[in-house]
Amino acid sequence: MRNLKILVLFDSAGTPPADQDYTEELKQKEWLAEAGVINTLKAAGHDVRIMGIYDDIRILIKEIDEHQPDVVFNLTEVFMGQAQLDKNIPALLDLLNIPYTGCGPDALILCNNKALSKKIMAYHRIKVPGFRIFLKGDRVWKPKKLSFPLIVKPLREEASTGISQASYVTDEEHLRERVDFIHKKVSGSAMAEEYIDGRELYVSIMGQQNRVEAFPIREIIFAKVPENEPKVATYKAKWDDAYRDKWGISSRFADDLPLDLTKKILAVCKKAYRALNIDGCARFDCRLTKDNELYILEANGNPDLAQDDEFAESARVAGLSYDTLLTKLINQAFHRKAG
Repeated sequence: MRNLKILVLFDSAGTPPADQDYTEELKQKEWLAEAGVINTLKAAGHDVRIMGIYDDIRILIKEIDEHQPDVVFNLTEVFMGQAQLDKNIPALLDLLNIPYTGCGPDALILCNNKALSKKIMAYHRIKVPGFRIFLKGDRVWKPKKLSFPLIVKPLREEASTGISQASYVTDEEHLRERVDFIHKKVSGSAMAEEYIDGRELYVSIMGQQNRVEAFPIREIIFAKVPENEPKVATYKAKWDDAYRDKWGISSRFADDLPLDLTKKILAVCKKAYRALNIDGCARFDCRLTKDNELYILEANGNPDLAQDDEFAESARVAGLSYDTLLTKLINQAFHRKAG
């Protein structure tokens, strides 16, 4: 690939500094994805500029107008701190006619709304847990078609925000309590879905609709969680190292799955990828029951791209070095614009 002018765009925790100097932030663990992308693209010889964005879209328009990047490497996940607004960044880039990496706005709309994505997957005969949405002000009760235990989560948040062990409810009283918590503390609609007991699998996929590539399957292990206790990928289970160590939570490749079952799982996730019109990259969170029935819990558009996270790790085992992975994402950006 020729050397490009690349704008790496990411989330700022608040109003970004006027000089866009993130030198200290990029040294922190929480910034591994941003630092990895920036350093790898620079090492490849590209002309890289960086920009943090929070709530002012005008600075992005000004940056593009003044520096005319060839492509935007989009690492944003929120806007104004709200996950459901992430779709507006690629939508703006579409209006500005600038190629960008990752999902387009239509795919992000579907992935961000857990109920809508489940309805679409169910229409395509992809198994998903039974669920019910509770809007603010709704009377909360257990729908007849659902069976306890249930998991209660925010409808539109990502990265397991709002999910804890208390999200696992076994009766109507605790269902009401947890829905009320989501409404008041997380601010938004709540979704109660049936808890699927089984192995938690992550399937990473990238590509355009006509050419989709699935990477080796990862599995979340709950080594120290007692056999009769629920295994839930809570916010702490994903992001709190001390909590992960306490409960023996880690990830590994699911190498013990039979080849025919592995092919079936990857085929189902590819089908879901296409059904949700995803055109960049995604990670599907799944549960595999003891009877080898696969349920897709969530579709995550634009997953974390840190070198040590699930997506890049799976790509590496599939034969894609980190710099090759980033190059493929950029190539996809140009392919989508040309199409």
